[in-house]
Amino acid sequence: MDDAVKQVHQVAETTLIGGARRQVRVLFDPARLASRNLSPAELVPSLTAANRRLIHGPIHAGNQEVLVQTGAFLTSAKEVENLVVGVFDGVPVYLRDVATVLDGPEEPTQYVFFGHGAATAAARNEQPALTLSVAKRPGANAIAVAQEVLRKVETLKGREIPGNVSFTVTRNYGETAQEKSDELLLHMGIAIIGVSILILLTLGWRESIIVGIAIPCTLALTLLVFYLYGYTLNRITLFALIFSIGILVDDAIVVVENIVRHFHLPQNKGRSWSAIAGDAVNEVGNPTILATFAVIAAVLPMAFVGGLMGPYMRPIPIGSSAAMFWSLAIAFIVTPWAAVRILKWGGRYAKLTLGTPTAADLAPHSHGEHPEDFFTRLYRRMMGPLIAHRSWAFAFLGIITLLLLASMATVMLGWVKVKMLPFDNKSEFQIILNMPEGSSLELTAEAARQIAETVRTEPEVTDYQVYVGTAAPFNFNGLVRHYFMRRGSHIADLQINLAPKHARSAQSHDIAKRVRPRVAAIAAKHGARVAIAEVPPGPPVLQTLVAEIYGDTEAHRHALAREVIRVFQQTEGVVDVDWYIEADQPKLKFLVDREKAALHGISEQTIVETLQLAVAGARADLLHVDREKEDVPILVRLPQSHRTSVDDLLALRVRSATQPGAPLVPLRELVRVESGILDKSIYHKNLMPVTYVIGDVAGVVESPVYAILEMNRVLRALDVSAYGGDEAGLKIYNATQPFSDVKPSMKWDGEWHITIEVFRDMGMAFAAVLVLIYVLMVGWFRSFLTPLIVMVAIPFSLVGILPAHGAMGAFFTATSMIGFMAGAGIVVRNSIILVDFIELRLAEGMPLDQAVVDAGAVRFRPMLLTAMAVVVGAAVILADPIFQGLAISLMAGEIASLLISRMAVPVLYFMAYARKETMPATAK
Repeated sequence: MDDAVKQVHQVAETTLIGGARRQVRVLFDPARLASRNLSPAELVPSLTAANRRLIHGPIHAGNQEVLVQTGAFLTSAKEVENLVVGVFDGVPVYLRDVATVLDGPEEPTQYVFFGHGAATAAARNEQPALTLSVAKRPGANAIAVAQEVLRKVETLKGREIPGNVSFTVTRNYGETAQEKSDELLLHMGIAIIGVSILILLTLGWRESIIVGIAIPCTLALTLLVFYLYGYTLNRITLFALIFSIGILVDDAIVVVENIVRHFHLPQNKGRSWSAIAGDAVNEVGNPTILATFAVIAAVLPMAFVGGLMGPYMRPIPIGSSAAMFWSLAIAFIVTPWAAVRILKWGGRYAKLTLGTPTAADLAPHSHGEHPEDFFTRLYRRMMGPLIAHRSWAFAFLGIITLLLLASMATVMLGWVKVKMLPFDNKSEFQIILNMPEGSSLELTAEAARQIAETVRTEPEVTDYQVYVGTAAPFNFNGLVRHYFMRRGSHIADLQINLAPKHARSAQSHDIAKRVRPRVAAIAAKHGARVAIAEVPPGPPVLQTLVAEIYGDTEAHRHALAREVIRVFQQTEGVVDVDWYIEADQPKLKFLVDREKAALHGISEQTIVETLQLAVAGARADLLHVDREKEDVPILVRLPQSHRTSVDDLLALRVRSATQPGAPLVPLRELVRVESGILDKSIYHKNLMPVTYVIGDVAGVVESPVYAILEMNRVLRALDVSAYGGDEAGLKIYNATQPFSDVKPSMKWDGEWHITIEVFRDMGMAFAAVLVLIYVLMVGWFRSFLTPLIVMVAIPFSLVGILPAHGAMGAFFTATSMIGFMAGAGIVVRNSIILVDFIELRLAEGMPLDQAVVDAGAVRFRPMLLTAMAVVVGAAVILADPIFQGLAISLMAGEIASLLISRMAVPVLYFMAYARKETMPATAK
């Protein structure tokens, strides 16, 4: 099967885990060897010399060349048994006389088991298994590769795969990718249809067609940008497209709505539709360009976020910026062309443009414009008192300021919790088991199978795999947390597979929390350390909580690390506490007495090789078997029954390599044995010795931020004099590493470091965004005050964003921040168009108090449509655990901005320019 799968195009690598390979084991008997005056070390050269076949060259006879060959390969275990390894008392000594030769499976160094869970109807007992993992080539389509591999395997049934051998696909990331892509494409379709229906209900079916044309055109051009950037169609790029749908129709809505409004203007009677459409586009053109670039300026700097999360999130700002740019181009090129042609389908607008305008129709800002709906009239009714009464305006601004402060207080009070990324809902999780170093493979397998036995009873578990002595196949955790490097008899991985998320009501995180107490109890019974590793959406770190301990000596570091572990264990919500220090593993040191060895003519190398031969075995050569798929090694080793005590090893005999007739000497006469502890691993970071303490958060505290804040209060109060320090309290670092390890200190790494890094970079990017937007607006409005009025509306979106996160029980995450920044661009965009209309009315001669209300009333309808389009477009990703925060920020921020900033900006503008001498330059 392995060879057949490798034949599939775009398969890069396959790995076999588990099973036992064929091996010829020569298990020598020390007593029988000694009785025939042979030493164990003499067996390997005999086997190697006998397993040779050489062609020496030709001899010439009768005008013909005949090749001369000597020797023969060993081709069976029988031939190995019949090999002569010496002579004793004139009688040949065969290998079978001094050793047992076995042709079969190798001595187990790992176990792999497969079992069904409670979610599988036909649950069977746990059974030994072998795992074949397949990796695709870079750039290959995971879905296509997975399908081709499964199709290839199906062809092997009944031919290469016997009928009594069954196989199960335990993990198919191609299927997972297809499920995600299908789901996102469905969501994208729902968002497109939803936005189109929204336009249909608010503007009309012809207008919805015009706006609908802009959506596929923009998405197609955005996909072209992704292609040119080398991005594949994956979860992030698809989310970038969905995220853009609600925003990219904004330009088309503004243009279509203004064209329709111009058709209703009496002064446009008798004019050609192309001229009317041109004037309508020209009226909103410059502010729309400025507003669109303001949105791009708000989103694009996120592409420059550094660290590990930058490349992960980069397609979102690049995709949305490209979508905004193309939507602007399509709104100015395609939308007017489509409007002139599609709006002619029927006589509704043709009747409005018939005839000749009267003198009254030609009056500036005539109110015979677009018929005002209920929301527009309500807007005029509410804005009137705010403009007329200054005290009402101050009260209004005071109320929204209090609402903003109250919203921000929800974070400080803990109602809204901050986290890098929320937990995802995967169909798998891992259990990482670390038995005490020195535990036998069988003891580890017993503990792992007990854990599997309790987990399999969960109703959502379909199947599981237990890997003992080796690591599970690669996954995200295995890569970033180095699980793939785990080897040894004391380690085990359990891969738990769950039913598809549509077939269960519980989230994978809730299932992991549910089984954690039972798993921890079994691990504690065996003195083991255990961690339940969920497949995270990011960030790629060693563990959620990582404390790096620095100090001048190893003893001080370890002592401080033990204290940190105690703090971890006593902090509510912190689980799976561990450290990167092995348990004490006893070792035996065989120290050679060089004087005695020299007197017997025995080298230290001979003693070392004999012990190596007995304990680990020595690969003498290969058995040459025709049509064998893999190498069959010949391994010489002491039987396991003779490897149970020091006396078994000391009884082994050695002989001088330079004196073949010398007597055999027992090892106990040449070595002495000392007990000790195996040296532990030493880790460095930036060439500084460090000790890692790791942990996770679950249950009461789901975000590392709050667990770290709680632990910092205890850690800072530690007396560090016992750890080589001379200052009060432990020095704690967050975003930077200590400059020196002379004094004890600690640095938080893991998710906390990435959180600081990402929010810091995004905050700096947002600050740069604000400066860039301000500069753009100063150039357009020719005023330093007007841009500030426009930008003051940005924080008001938090009035909706933060309470919405709290009400929905959602974390404020990095994606929430992205939604806030994108929403800030939309708020500025609408405010720019609103202020531009105010100044347009002022330029026409309308009084300031009427201009601010009238501009808001005229622009309220397209702003309402834009907000509703953003809400509809973002609603489809509310159910996604990772991007839920982005959807909440966009939806709640737009609603709050619609209700607050659309009123606050005109009020602030009126209050700023109520005196004629401070009138903005663009309106004079």
